[in-house]
Amino acid sequence: MANAAAVAYIYKGVDSKGAKVQGEISGTSPALVKAQLRKQGIIANRVQKKPKPLFGGGKKKVKPADIALFTRQLATMMKAGVPLVQSFEIVADGLDNEGVRELILKIRDDVASGTAFADALRKHPLFFDDLFCNLVASGEQSGALEVMLDRIATYKEKTEALKAKIKKAMTYPLAVIVVAVIVTSILLIKVVPQFADTFESFGAELPAFTQFVVGISEWMQAYWFIALIGTTLTVGGILEAKKRNKTVDRFFGKLALKLPIIGKITYNSIAARFARTLSTTFAAGVPLIDALRSVAGATGNYIYEEATLKIRDSVATGIPLNAAMRQSGLYPVMLVQMTSIGEESGALDEMLSKAATFYEEAVDNDVDNLTTLLEPMIMSILGVLVGGLLIAMYLPIFQMGQVIK
Repeated sequence: MANAAAVAYIYKGVDSKGAKVQGEISGTSPALVKAQLRKQGIIANRVQKKPKPLFGGGKKKVKPADIALFTRQLATMMKAGVPLVQSFEIVADGLDNEGVRELILKIRDDVASGTAFADALRKHPLFFDDLFCNLVASGEQSGALEVMLDRIATYKEKTEALKAKIKKAMTYPLAVIVVAVIVTSILLIKVVPQFADTFESFGAELPAFTQFVVGISEWMQAYWFIALIGTTLTVGGILEAKKRNKTVDRFFGKLALKLPIIGKITYNSIAARFARTLSTTFAAGVPLIDALRSVAGATGNYIYEEATLKIRDSVATGIPLNAAMRQSGLYPVMLVQMTSIGEESGALDEMLSKAATFYEEAVDNDVDNLTTLLEPMIMSILGVLVGGLLIAMYLPIFQMGQVIK
């Protein structure tokens, strides 16, 4: 028989000192919850299921940035000498996001019942990947969990900062394109038809450009809903195919690297993630072969994921890491050279960390440059679109004025 799913319970009782306590805990039944509380020194007088919100709840989604913040706070608590279970409670009490709070309390309950911290994290693979769990397990085994949590927190913060920079580079032009499409569609569907009705009374042939715009307007009026559904399905289908089909993923991976300006940002961000992830795992004492497996998944590009796995196979046969990277022909020369220096000096993690910082700064500069370049370009495109529509509508009026003269 399958195990019952854990749900949230609210309890009231007294602790070992006789003080009244209350809180929230997850469990499969009231009896097991009471037993779990007894292990924590709490005698529960009342245990009941947590009531669900009236309208399905407003629980916020748990984001990677929330996990990075949780890791940093937990590392700070443990460095201050606060026990692990109590650290969970302190961090959870200070959170506004109910989803993150619930996640932390579930982990706390597992750890309090005797489960290893890494094993408790593995129960939530949507939020804690293999790299995160393996690093925590390494910290537990070495007795330096607070140091490891600090490294993980730094890694997560750097990774999320890099993602935010890339998202910044993509969001602005996409937002402006969407606005341009909406404005143009409104003009074609609502404004152009008014002019078209007026033009019919002229009794003269309209200019070719005006006829072209009126034709587009008539098509948009008749099929705008089909166009909207078709665009949505096409975009959704491409995104889904990218997730499921390696060939499609590879195609977009290559495309992202070849696009002007965007390609450079993608290239530098991959180099930064490669260096940062490998630096963190290697410093944590993870064997290089195992570390490269984690690095492959962190690159964020299918082409580089395949290349990193090939590098891992080469390193497993005895080839130095820098030589394997050079053979792939995909990684920046500077990163390969710094890897070589790190291997020769025995400070690979330190050199990779410096390389990661360099490429992260390069991404930041590229994003700023991209934003500066796009602003006048996008304004020009908007001007051409709107201006072209206005010219098309006023051309017949200009021609009529010339005829009258």
